[in-house]
Amino acid sequence: MAGKPRSESLLGKHLLSTALTVLKSRGLPLRSANMLAPVRGVRVSSILPRLHPRLLPLRPYSTSDRTSDRVPTNDPSPPKPVQNVSNSNAVPISPQGLRDSDRPLQETPEDGERQRVMQAPNRRDVWSRSQQPRERAMSGPRFEQTIMEYQPQPEAAINLIHKQPVRWTKTRTVSCDGGGGPLGHPRIFINVDKPQVCWCTYCGLPFAHEHHRKLLQSFPSTSYPLEPLGDPAEVPESQRVSDEAFGQR
Repeated sequence: MAGKPRSESLLGKHLLSTALTVLKSRGLPLRSANMLAPVRGVRVSSILPRLHPRLLPLRPYSTSDRTSDRVPTNDPSPPKPVQNVSNSNAVPISPQGLRDSDRPLQETPEDGERQRVMQAPNRRDVWSRSQQPRERAMSGPRFEQTIMEYQPQPEAAINLIHKQPVRWTKTRTVSCDGGGGPLGHPRIFINVDKPQVCWCTYCGLPFAHEHHRKLLQSFPSTSYPLEPLGDPAEVPESQRVSDEAFGQR
């Protein structure tokens, strides 16, 4: 117990000398002459408040603007959506530099507004929490006189994958690598012993056991087609971009 005040006094002197060195290097004025006066037997807790505010340790933290991610409240009278497409788009103009030069550039405001608010041609809403609505991005004077028909509009893969027919198997476990290659994914194994459509958690390809075919066919509807329907988005299992070992399917 006798050595405890001495150790605290030495620690206090060390802190005070360090603070004095930092203050001299930065050219900061001392708040008081007694601030750095070493007092023997004084506890460190009583010395630390005398230090300069810039020398006190601060807790590191980071902030970010969350105004755009706030959940909207229930508004009994929400504002009506304002049309962003200009009515002048309905006036035909000469399509200079386009392939179909015989067709004038013309688009009704209703069709342009419908394509502007669609997140994709085959999906209206967003499919990820971090995704922003397309109508919020394509707004303002820049897009008032834009023909939406000629803008890039890729279809949403989250809807295209549900057009792939179920791949039936006679084993309890199947493997999926997304076709391999740079566009594939790590090989995973999927259990198909349950009477349901089991999809890959990476790419979404559906699999099911042959033993459950009749049960699945008795359902009024399934998330994936049980048989090929001839949709252009269907990708046969044998279709591959290349035949080498690291090819793409």
